[in-house]
Amino acid sequence: MNARDTLKINADGHLEIGGADAVELAQRFGTPLYVFDEAHIRKMMNAYKSVIENFYGGNGLVLYASKAFACTAIYAIAKQEEIGVDVVSGGELYTALSAEFPAEKIYMHGNNKLERELAFALDNGVKNIVVDSLREADILDKLAAERNIVQNVLIRINPGVEAHTHAFVQTARTDSKFGFSVADGTAEQTVKHVLSKSNINLRGFHCHIGSQIFEKQSFVLAAEKVMDFAADIKEKTGVEIKELNLGGGFGVWYNDEDPKFKPEDYVDYVKALIVAIKDKAKKLKLSEPFLLLEPGRSIIAEAGITLYTVGAIKDIAGVKKYVAVDGGMFDNPRYALYQSKYTALLANRAAEPATEKVSIAGKCCESGDLIAVDVALPKANSGDVLAVLTTGAYNYSMASNYNRNFIPPAILVNCGKAEYIIKPQTYEDLTRNDCIPERLKK
Repeated sequence: MNARDTLKINADGHLEIGGADAVELAQRFGTPLYVFDEAHIRKMMNAYKSVIENFYGGNGLVLYASKAFACTAIYAIAKQEEIGVDVVSGGELYTALSAEFPAEKIYMHGNNKLERELAFALDNGVKNIVVDSLREADILDKLAAERNIVQNVLIRINPGVEAHTHAFVQTARTDSKFGFSVADGTAEQTVKHVLSKSNINLRGFHCHIGSQIFEKQSFVLAAEKVMDFAADIKEKTGVEIKELNLGGGFGVWYNDEDPKFKPEDYVDYVKALIVAIKDKAKKLKLSEPFLLLEPGRSIIAEAGITLYTVGAIKDIAGVKKYVAVDGGMFDNPRYALYQSKYTALLANRAAEPATEKVSIAGKCCESGDLIAVDVALPKANSGDVLAVLTTGAYNYSMASNYNRNFIPPAILVNCGKAEYIIKPQTYEDLTRNDCIPERLKK
């Protein structure tokens, strides 16, 4: 377990998070249940914020990547910590605005933003929009002209740095639905296209090389390549960029195959980026750009755990043992998507040593409904509380009502106090938007 002061085994042998006993949380709120550790979220936000303040003279802004986990409470925390956020849809933008998050600290992403989403962003004063297609630049210029404004934009580019992660989460290759390739000249063409517009203003470039990356050199190389591209664009167009957004993608611990990073380890990564940017700016005779970073997973993932209750147990002799829980792919589809690996433990028997390896199965009507495989546990019994660690990122975000199961509620814990940040669903919620045409009522 990647333990810390706010995630530990208490004197009763129970898992404790944020000062709250996980077994008591399961009894009070029911399961499945997403649990988030507020202290860890704030600590990670501050780690990123402090490195920009202390090592780059405050010339930058941390943007929490909403796609990892979005709800009004998370935006409220980000607002209190005085960082920015990025959003990738009208829904995420609406949620941030509902939490009274300042629009001047919101950046908007997306490879196929809808016209209504762009209009919504402009009408609400979103600081910067990351352009990801020529069509988008045209639409944005038109919408800005209709409102008699000039909208700041970044252009998403692909520097050709391949991060060693799952193919589905590599986003800066030439073959990607995201951004414009530097290698094939489309990035330069897009710059010239944007510069030809009257109502959009090119502020800089955005680059995101992938997710769950532990190699520091990948980030450094990407930063250097983008700075080289900025110098090339300045030489060819006379335009020098003011902002550089290097995205996120910093890796987190899921199981013991992953490094166990502390906040200061992430600080070291950002320091390396800053050194590379400063060196390149000096060498290429560029001004040091306003630096933006977009950590999401590394802020929220390890802050979250999911609690389940063990139900049926099926031991197929000589083959496999299945421990079924009251959740499944509807609250965590990541194993089905990526074969993601997790660490789990019995929250009510957290101090007991593991004695067997099992597969944790969900309750969905799918043979592939697994949460994790080859998980080391003590011998589980029906009624045990199972905790799956590092589920704060992309679990709720990708949850569904498959089989008309409820998306679990979420609570925030801090100093032993637990409160809802997402309320439980009801059967009425599942049918709220259903309609029966009149011809079917006969």
